[in-house]
Amino acid sequence: MQFGVQVNCYQTDWNSIKASINAMETGDWDSIWFADHFLPPSRPNAEQGTAFEGYTLIAVAAGMTEKLRMGHLVLGNPYRSPGLLAKMATTLDQASEGRFTLALGAGWFKREHEAYGWEFKSMKERQDRFQEACELIRMLFTSDEPVTYNGKYYQLDNAPMSPGCFQKPHTPIMVGGTGERRTLRTLAMFGDVMNMDGWAGQGMSMEIYQHKVSVLEKHCADVGRDPAEIQRTLLMPLLITENREHIEGFQRRLGPGSMAGPKNEVIDRIGAFERAGVSEIMFGGVQTGDVEAYERIEQEIVAALR
Repeated sequence: MQFGVQVNCYQTDWNSIKASINAMETGDWDSIWFADHFLPPSRPNAEQGTAFEGYTLIAVAAGMTEKLRMGHLVLGNPYRSPGLLAKMATTLDQASEGRFTLALGAGWFKREHEAYGWEFKSMKERQDRFQEACELIRMLFTSDEPVTYNGKYYQLDNAPMSPGCFQKPHTPIMVGGTGERRTLRTLAMFGDVMNMDGWAGQGMSMEIYQHKVSVLEKHCADVGRDPAEIQRTLLMPLLITENREHIEGFQRRLGPGSMAGPKNEVIDRIGAFERAGVSEIMFGGVQTGDVEAYERIEQEIVAALR
């Protein structure tokens, strides 16, 4: 099992983010992840709060580190054209010597679209655009020749991808989200990594995880894909506590399966996910810049599962 942290980049400052990056690079961590929003999401009356741009942050983190793998949970497809994003991804994969995962989602935060001038399309159109983008990016990552693409929403004319991916066979593509009809099918068709998001309101129960995996396996069978080719990961909001009131409040907010409880219970549940095929967990909810919190999770949770 490998472990990372989604480092919060809202309502914080650069020095706190820098402290988190340094703590993870020197600690027993495998990966670092940032979100991709232009306003603090799901925070009423917080539009004036800080929101650092996610791709710039990951590029800076790549230059500050040597061991950590990195990516986003996840980039919003509407914010960058897929051809541009593929160039950005191969550049960062080369510069980091193969430590980058390109993680992409359809986009959901209406208010930031309005604030920054992106038209907020219907759910169907956002999913259609997302599927095209994933197909196009995978073509650019894997083709030895320049790519021409004539989709409904995106077009390329003999576009080369040079330099290409540092990683072989290509930079991994994480398809963000677990929508059963469209997102998991897009993952089966064009993705390499599944990520189940514990912030999404259903919690982090084994039952939900197993159900989503079964849906993915059905899509893989439909499109002729071996599901074993797709890595399974979890974004897991975490609260280590024996305070029953705090546990119940955390689970009311995020769902009854959310990862809150004494350290031994957390360790046991992570072990169950590992046995069920999860290869990496990204913890969420760790206070940005709180080096002692990172060290506590390393000592109490990560060390027990190495």
